Amino acid sequence: MRDIKKFLVCGGGMMGSAIAQILAGLEGAEVTVYDVFPVDVEAKVRNNMKLLVEKEIVTEADVDAIVSKISFTQTLDCDGVRNAELVIECVLEDMEMKQNLFAQLEDYVADDCIFCTNTSVMSPTEISSKCKHKERLCGTHFWNPAFLIPLVEVVKTPATTDEVAQTVMDILTKAGKKPVLCKKDVPGFIANRMQHALWREAISIVERGIADAKTVDDACKYSFGLRLPYLPPLVNSDMVGTQLTYNIHSYVLKDLEDRHDASPLLKEMLDEGKKGFRADLVDGTREGFMKYTDEEIAEINGGLNEYLIKMLYGK
Repeated sequence: MRDIKKFLVCGGGMMGSAIAQILAGLEGAEVTVYDVFPVDVEAKVRNNMKLLVEKEIVTEADVDAIVSKISFTQTLDCDGVRNAELVIECVLEDMEMKQNLFAQLEDYVADDCIFCTNTSVMSPTEISSKCKHKERLCGTHFWNPAFLIPLVEVVKTPATTDEVAQTVMDILTKAGKKPVLCKKDVPGFIANRMQHALWREAISIVERGIADAKTVDDACKYSFGLRLPYLPPLVNSDMVGTQLTYNIHSYVLKDLEDRHDASPLLKEMLDEGKKGFRADLVDGTREGFMKYTDEEIAEINGGLNEYLIKMLYGK
């Protein structure tokens, strides 16, 4: 594995600051964060790590050590950019912006600098289209909150070399993440394809009047959702046996939702202003599939990190 120590993160928002935090945990790492707007990356990192300190997973000294390795710049014409050995892009989900950024970076960095895009939905192949050295670019889809969720999907384009993909996998593993290799650049990569297949069926069950939204979520939370971390789908299939899986699928798959466009129920909800947590406050609640007070929304948002830390660290 190449001994990569100098990292550049493009975009200092929620994902970019968390990824800088992760990379700064590597021994000897130097991380530069670039953004066209002024960003207090240190404050974002300290805020990310506040709960980890409270749970005694890290110390204040650990936090100080992390932030000491991170610098910020608003210009590409600096040593932190020129000396970068690996770049992770975390700018807005705008195809032209991403394409132009990587093309521009090629004028500053070495030819063997590895390029990674943190897009969650866009094609890394298309993102690399303006690059001279397309073979050095791959996708690295971190999941939010990036400093807690272990998974990173490393996505190969048709041009990505095996060496680049493996180097990125090795670095992420060393940084404490759980990288998985997506061998083909397909929409949704790996995990989002499975997640949205589940969402499609969940929405369909509500749309077809089989069950209400809360019942659908409860059915997920209190059954297979509990065992997924230990018993993921393909191990589960092996456990029950290929014959039973075949028999079940032969019977039930023909009745499952297989539409290739968004549910009309979602369009109806949008037209009615039912935008979930982002809906307008009406009579003290915001409505999507269910209704929420602002206090309930705050509890759900705040509780996620608490839950993840308990799952990952037992604290």
